[in-house]
Amino acid sequence: MAVPKRKTSKSRRNKRRAHWKMKSMHLVECPRCLEYKLPHRVCMKCGFYKDRNVVKIES
Repeated sequence: MAVPKRKTSKSRRNKRRAHWKMKSMHLVECPRCLEYKLPHRVCMKCGFYKDRNVVKIES
């Protein structure tokens, strides 16, 4: 079995993990209420999706 001859340094380990960062969420504005929401999903503020009332929001 292959065994490493030397310990991997912190610098080399961190260079390998440089691309593990989290991506920011992509948000779009709801055309009706102008609140931010995830794309292709029902707006939780007004309950509309593609100009149709999908969810009844109690206020």
